[in-house]
Amino acid sequence: MAVTTAAAFGSEAGPYDVVTGPDGALWVTLVAAGAIARVAPDGRTTTYALDAPGCGPTVITPGPDGALWFTRTKDHRIGRITVAGRAESFALPTPECGPFGIAAGADGALWFTETSAHRVGRITIEGEVTEFPLPVAECFPSALVAGPDGALWCTLNQADAIARVALDGSVTLHRLPTKGAAPVGIACGERELWFVEIGAGQLGRITPDGRIDEFPLPDRESRPHAVAVAPDGTCWITEWAGNRVARRDPSGHISEHPLPVPGSEPHGLTVGPDGTLHVALELGEVVRIGTGTP
Repeated sequence: MAVTTAAAFGSEAGPYDVVTGPDGALWVTLVAAGAIARVAPDGRTTTYALDAPGCGPTVITPGPDGALWFTRTKDHRIGRITVAGRAESFALPTPECGPFGIAAGADGALWFTETSAHRVGRITIEGEVTEFPLPVAECFPSALVAGPDGALWCTLNQADAIARVALDGSVTLHRLPTKGAAPVGIACGERELWFVEIGAGQLGRITPDGRIDEFPLPDRESRPHAVAVAPDGTCWITEWAGNRVARRDPSGHISEHPLPVPGSEPHGLTVGPDGTLHVALELGEVVRIGTGTP
């Protein structure tokens, strides 16, 4: 597959996550630079420095208000930036909570994980925060996504489990079959959720009623980090340790595709409106990958 550079930021910036915004542009968290970047469809890049260079912007998602919302993992805040580049942030009630995953819920609020506090949180677009405990101590909740059933689903990295969080904050726990799976990334498909097990080198699937399947990747030591689902049901996976992306097509076939720069540290990824895959490489770039069948 052809890999081209969509935007270059330099290794000191640390691109971590990438999403398509409501304006059709790519929005990128620069975790090391303390900034958010916008990459226009024509390739023009604008970088917006945040008010705290060490805030660690990590995961970003479109919000229900037409802005982008993101977690500030290092200073324990939730950030918001408009498509015009105006940024603000909201303090969280629990000190040192380590927010990481974030997603818009069916209730019009943003939901997020608190990795160090072992909770999930909910923030309204006005900034009102509510926190909900998870039923497992030291579970390290990581990525989070809205599911096809209207609930929030998150990976519990240190508990080898997936949690379903209803909009009232009640939690249903689903244990994974593989010990040491350490799930991180999770994404929503048409009728199911897909997740990756960084500890076991597997892709997983869970249905809203709790049925779980696991699919080993060709390289079990690849440390899969994030997953995105294309409209046709294809799953795309970043292999952090393997310096690759993996592809599982709807028939179940899994293939791996190397990235051209060694040690690029692929993290977040998104399938754009045109079907092109974009991947954030912490080494300093966002790359564009053609997604035609190899």
